[in-house]
Amino acid sequence: MFSSLIPSIIAFGIAALVIVIAGSRLSRWADTLADRTGMGEALFGVLLLAGVTSLPDFAATLSAAVDARPDLAMSNVMGSMAVNLAFLGVADIVYRKANLEHASASPVNLMLAGLLIVLLTLPLLAIFTPTVTYWNVHPITLLIVAAYLFGLHLVHRTQAKPMWFPRLTRQTVSDEPEKHNRERSATLWLGFISMAVLTGMAGWILMEAAKGIADQTGLSETLVGGLFTALATSTPELVTTIAAIRIGALTLAVSNIFGTNCFNMLVIAAADAGYAQGSIYHDMAPVQMTWGLVSILMTAILLLGLVRRETYGIGRIGFESALILGVYAVALSVIVVSA
Repeated sequence: MFSSLIPSIIAFGIAALVIVIAGSRLSRWADTLADRTGMGEALFGVLLLAGVTSLPDFAATLSAAVDARPDLAMSNVMGSMAVNLAFLGVADIVYRKANLEHASASPVNLMLAGLLIVLLTLPLLAIFTPTVTYWNVHPITLLIVAAYLFGLHLVHRTQAKPMWFPRLTRQTVSDEPEKHNRERSATLWLGFISMAVLTGMAGWILMEAAKGIADQTGLSETLVGGLFTALATSTPELVTTIAAIRIGALTLAVSNIFGTNCFNMLVIAAADAGYAQGSIYHDMAPVQMTWGLVSILMTAILLLGLVRRETYGIGRIGFESALILGVYAVALSVIVVSA
């Protein structure tokens, strides 16, 4: 689509800007719609907001997979998940009142963290399985979809009938329905859907521009996907998370990140289905799984923080936020050097 470097860079920048602007609108609409629908911040963040903020990843990754670029596709989606988790550390720094994982305590977020660890292990297992495919789809891909759907069932049951409740403290921010927004529901849904479509289109353009940058500069697809496109397609998560924190929707902020990463596992499944050369898990470079392992480690650290619920820690953030930011920085350095 872009045959020279300058147009590719310009298109990349414009698409990234569109994603940022659209993402800034989504969180406020999502918070209001969560109240209007009665779903609550956690469930709305998992089922709808996470899917919408993942659309740039979906469009970008599928575009690369269809174009037979397995390294670019998988480094984008895997790198994006690690970036999203690092954004929770950034969000904890922004929220200065207490540790974010303490203030946003929710059984749904614990369930999502556990589900994400399960889902992340499946592509790793696929590497060590035979290269057999059925209609160009690896069996692990079907297992990812089944595990995701079953996980959503567990999340819904946890939201509807929780078997335990977090201890409420002065720093805990509960999910309270908003009473002052009188904007019509139809207008809210129209805006929400419009921004969803816009972010998806921007994600596709972003990846087309990234292909041009990789081709014209000679940079490895692992570096372009895991660093540049992963950061750009993850900007909706950062923007919506920070915006949600600023309006006091802390549960929505955390559930959006975990929910987005869970949804991104469906993006991996779509990438395998769209990759016509066979199993994408076996054709990608092994270094791509570095991001998968790092994401498992970061999720496990966050899970420890969600259970521990430290009120204040290093620099008034939780120990888990400091650790995941450190893990991400080290992993990024390793990827840059190895690429």
